[in-house]
Amino acid sequence: MGAMVLSQIAGLVSTSLVGSTFGSGIESEAYFAGNRFAEILFNLMAGGALGSAFIPTFTGLLAGEQRTRAWKLASSIANLVLLVMTVVSILSWVFANQIVQYVLAPGFDPQKAQLTAQMLRIQLPSAIIFGISGLAMGILNAHQRFLLPALAPAMYRLGIIFGTLVLSKSMGIAGVAWGVVIGSGLHLLVQLPQLIRLPNRTYALSLGLDSPEVREVGRLMAPRLLGVAVVQLNFWLNTFLASYQPEGSLAAITYAFPLMIMPEAAIAQSIAIAALPTFSAQVARGKLEEMRLSLAATLRGVLLLAMPASLGLIFLREPLVNLIYQRNAFTENSTQMVAWALLWYAAGLVGHSVVEIVSRAFYALHDTKTPVFVGVCAMGLNLVFSLLFTWVFAQVGWMPHGGLPLANSLATFLEMAALLVLMHKKLNGLFDKRILTMLPKAGLAVMGMCAALWVWLSLNPGGVLVTTLGGVILGALVYLAMLALLRVEELQTGLGLIRRFVTARIRH
Repeated sequence: MGAMVLSQIAGLVSTSLVGSTFGSGIESEAYFAGNRFAEILFNLMAGGALGSAFIPTFTGLLAGEQRTRAWKLASSIANLVLLVMTVVSILSWVFANQIVQYVLAPGFDPQKAQLTAQMLRIQLPSAIIFGISGLAMGILNAHQRFLLPALAPAMYRLGIIFGTLVLSKSMGIAGVAWGVVIGSGLHLLVQLPQLIRLPNRTYALSLGLDSPEVREVGRLMAPRLLGVAVVQLNFWLNTFLASYQPEGSLAAITYAFPLMIMPEAAIAQSIAIAALPTFSAQVARGKLEEMRLSLAATLRGVLLLAMPASLGLIFLREPLVNLIYQRNAFTENSTQMVAWALLWYAAGLVGHSVVEIVSRAFYALHDTKTPVFVGVCAMGLNLVFSLLFTWVFAQVGWMPHGGLPLANSLATFLEMAALLVLMHKKLNGLFDKRILTMLPKAGLAVMGMCAALWVWLSLNPGGVLVTTLGGVILGALVYLAMLALLRVEELQTGLGLIRRFVTARIRH
């Protein structure tokens, strides 16, 4: 979690530098659109779908002490990823202009469209590198190695920072795009030292199409790929719709999304990444009751952290955006547009966090169909909500780009509710007494935190730095104090874990 926080901070620094250097105008929007296509390409071909299928299969082989077969599987998947990503990237490079004009951002004028195609071509190699790096991350996680994979995103962001601070001085926005490619290389390189030290590591130059394990990965990946495709379709729709909205709309939702993802990554993604191999090993050994208890405990911790983070972002959104982004080319109008998008993104933080955990529990059970079916339905609703809310916002005189994050938040909340109900049935119980006892207490603590933040902001304490950091510290202290007063069991458990961790490190 600490490494994920560091990675998210690096991400905010890189995005802030891009914002202060290029603002929310033509260059930044072209860069973000091109980057979005490279991310969609990676996620469709070798992203979350591959990880959710590969890790349970690879972990199952390791748990059964079948290391030779496990590494043969890893080799085959690596070769397939490299082959497919290379071919698709070459085709995308050739048809970049047509992709931008007819698919990605048809609302862009010719000048912006041409610049977007240039950004897309530059960033395509990053999709290939990320395909291999993502597989390396899955292999390390399956071996219970989490630190370097969690630091890899920070290395990626360092590449973007280098591109913004150094390369852009002579290359303009193209320097940032080349920074993406450099960062993807660093994302892979930082994991290699730990990867090459894994026990019994071997590599085979084979596609393994006749291997039952490769076929199992393909079987698990097929339905998950549909779910990823629908999610990426929604990201594409955001770019598509924003290209027709007032200038700065695409940049606003792009700048706002990392501010919501930062706590979501620290709270949920880090825990989910660490939990999936554990869930998978428990399932492989037939210990479903242990897995149920692990999942329930994980959900309680995630809810305790995600609820205050969501409300805190909503209350502190304007000073936070001002502190991180507003300087040089990033104007006060840009701040208002980003804060408006962040308001609606932050409302979905709890939903995003819970979905991260529960979906991985399904993957550990070798059930990719259920979360994919639910995700497809939810993201289908997201498509409808996006069209509806942008129209409604425009009709009432609100900035229309706010409808896009609101649609995402509402659809994710519905997805969370459906997954929880289905997992409860699948495990014959999930909402145990401790969850039902914890939620009202956490709700009271969050209300106390919100009251304290309202008073703090009403006092108008001074500069943006004091307002933001003071609000974060005050909110955290009030929330923790109320959890302690209400005797929330998970707080005591967490403090006990921290004490044992610190004591163990001191003794060593």
